[in-house]
Amino acid sequence: MPITTLDPRTALVVIDLQNGILAAPGTPYPTADVLARTVRLADAFRGHGLPVVLVRVTGAPDGADAVPGRTEASRPSGARPAGWDRLADELAGHPEDILVTKRNWSAFYGTDLDLHLRRRGVTQIVLTGVATSIGVESTARAAHEHGYHVTLATDAMTDLDADAHRNSVERIFPRLGETGTTADILDLLDKTRS
Repeated sequence: MPITTLDPRTALVVIDLQNGILAAPGTPYPTADVLARTVRLADAFRGHGLPVVLVRVTGAPDGADAVPGRTEASRPSGARPAGWDRLADELAGHPEDILVTKRNWSAFYGTDLDLHLRRRGVTQIVLTGVATSIGVESTARAAHEHGYHVTLATDAMTDLDADAHRNSVERIFPRLGETGTTADILDLLDKTRS
């Protein structure tokens, strides 16, 4: 369903736009383009006095706090490079932003994200980030389950796999909320805040 409205208390939630993840190429959009579009959205949200939530994923250097369970996919081994979990400089440095650190795919599980949003009266979130089919989709599903209106900025997210991105955007996201481009969201934000 194309984006129709933004609630008076809508928050931008940015998933994993940090050094180590932004180093990946991204598909269908380069991670640099996703970052640039997200920066435009974050500036607009801040300009309208709306919350911006910056989510980063991290873990113990030795992997001791990795999510347990058996999977067929291989997991990264060895220590991550220093600073891999540091937020992109283009997004950092705004003291009014909410910072959330996660250790799982979803920004809700095991974090205080829901508490931050509810304390601010947030009823809708706009999601951006990397990877579409992992962190973004997991967070969108949890937001939907928590009763938030969900909007997904589909050109401000990307994946490591084009088919996985397309599956999320075409099959999953329409069941969870509304989708639109960065330009659509910025236009609606300006119209509803004038």
